[in-house]
Amino acid sequence: MSIVNNVNEVLHRIRVKLYPNYLPHSEGAYIARADNEATLSIEDVCAALKNRGGFTGNYDDLVEHVRQFFDEAVYQLCDGFAVSAGYFSVHPNVGGTFDKITEGHDGKKHPVTFRFRARAPLRNLAERVVVEVEGLASVAGYIDEFVDIESGAVNETLTPGGQFCVAGHKIKIAGDKAEVGVYFARADDPAQAVKAGGRLAENAASKLIGVIPALSAGAWLVEVKTQYSGGSGFLKEPRSILFKGELTVKAEA
Repeated sequence: MSIVNNVNEVLHRIRVKLYPNYLPHSEGAYIARADNEATLSIEDVCAALKNRGGFTGNYDDLVEHVRQFFDEAVYQLCDGFAVSAGYFSVHPNVGGTFDKITEGHDGKKHPVTFRFRARAPLRNLAERVVVEVEGLASVAGYIDEFVDIESGAVNETLTPGGQFCVAGHKIKIAGDKAEVGVYFARADDPAQAVKAGGRLAENAASKLIGVIPALSAGAWLVEVKTQYSGGSGFLKEPRSILFKGELTVKAEA
C-alpha cells in the first residue's frame, strides 16, 4: 500500500516590491511591481535555452533564427495579420475615430498600435506562479508610467515634437542647479542625453507634462533630475530618477 501526496511543485516565482497606491478610484494602500533586475534580450533567452533548457543545436544559429522569426512576425503584423506564438498573441489595432465613411487614414488621428493578449497556456501557467513580496520599495522617487500623448501609447513609444506625460512619485522638477530637468538619453549611449526644453505644462510631485524634443529613431531612456525633497526646501544635489524600460522612436517611413 502506498500513500500519494498531491503536492504542487513550485515552478516559477515572481519577486515584487510594494509602492504607494496613487491610482484614482482604486482601493488599497499599496500596489505591487515586479522587481526586475534586467530586461532579457533574445541573446539572454537563447543562452538560457542552451544552458537550462537543454537545447543541443548551435547557439549562434538559434539567435539568428529567433531574430528572423520576429522580423517576419513583425512584417506580417504590419500587413494586418494577428500573430500567435502559442502562449501569447499580438494584434494590430487602429485607434481614434472616423467622422465619415469616406474619411482617409490620418496617422496622428488614427494611430496604429499593437496589442498583446495572453492565451490559455500562459494564463494557466500564471496560476502556478508564486509571488514573493519583498517589502516596501524605496520611495525616494520613481517613475511609474510614461504616456506618449500623441500616439496614446503607454510605456512604449516616443513621438518627437509631441507631448509626454510622466507619472510617478516625488518627480516634480525643482531646484536651482542647471542640470535639473527631464532628459531623454539614447539606450546604447546614455551620455547622449537631450534635455526637454520649454516650460512644463504640468509640474507636480506625481505628474509631469511637457514636449518631447527632436530625437532620432531608436531606443531611448527617460530620466528626471530634480532637487525636489517633498518638503519646503531643496535637496543639496539633484537626484536621478530613471524610468525602468526603453521607449522607441520609430523610423520615418
